[in-house]
Amino acid sequence: MSRLHHERHRTSRMGWLRASVLGANDGIVSTASLVLGVAAAHVSGQNILIAGSAGLVAGAMSMAAGEYVSVHSQADSEQAELERERHELATDVAGEHKELAAIYVGRGLDPALAEEVAVQLMAHDALDAHARDELGITEILRARPLQAAGASALSFAVGAALPLVVVALTPEPALLWSVFATSLVFLALLGGLAARTGGARIRTGVMRITFWGALAMAITTGVGMLFGVAA
Repeated sequence: MSRLHHERHRTSRMGWLRASVLGANDGIVSTASLVLGVAAAHVSGQNILIAGSAGLVAGAMSMAAGEYVSVHSQADSEQAELERERHELATDVAGEHKELAAIYVGRGLDPALAEEVAVQLMAHDALDAHARDELGITEILRARPLQAAGASALSFAVGAALPLVVVALTPEPALLWSVFATSLVFLALLGGLAARTGGARIRTGVMRITFWGALAMAITTGVGMLFGVAA
């Protein structure tokens, strides 16, 4: 009795994982940097919180719009390629069969076996076979604009909210160091979680995301201090 073997691969997570990690990382870094820059210019805690909240809303909308436009462009390109392939299958079946068989030969199959595989796959679903093996378009990796936009906006908002919670709970004299330190912790946790979810090395993910986050926050704090001195 044959049994179907189902495996769950991490590639199925790539679409939403990329958008979510990017959104959360941007949310933490941009909002923490904004807060630190404003705080370094000696602005009151209430104004810092207002600026950070505005940054959260603006950033979430920007991330959603940017991801939607970018991924929709990819989806449009995929659709155009599929339409072209559909037309070629309707007008030149023999040529498309040879093209598919040549792809399998290039991947190491014997020519006779490649011919047989091409025949069977095209009989089953010719467009799907060409989309997958000629164009590299699969259901798992296909562009999904709304999913990417939603994941980016939500993850940005969640990431941006973390430094704002710290601002709301921390006395003004300790605000700079508290936001800086906790944001690095948030980034480290995010980098580790993303690396673990994607199957990468956790230490590398943590170091990469915290380094760039610390650099961005340090530069923005320095700019804020310059404006504070000038004022």
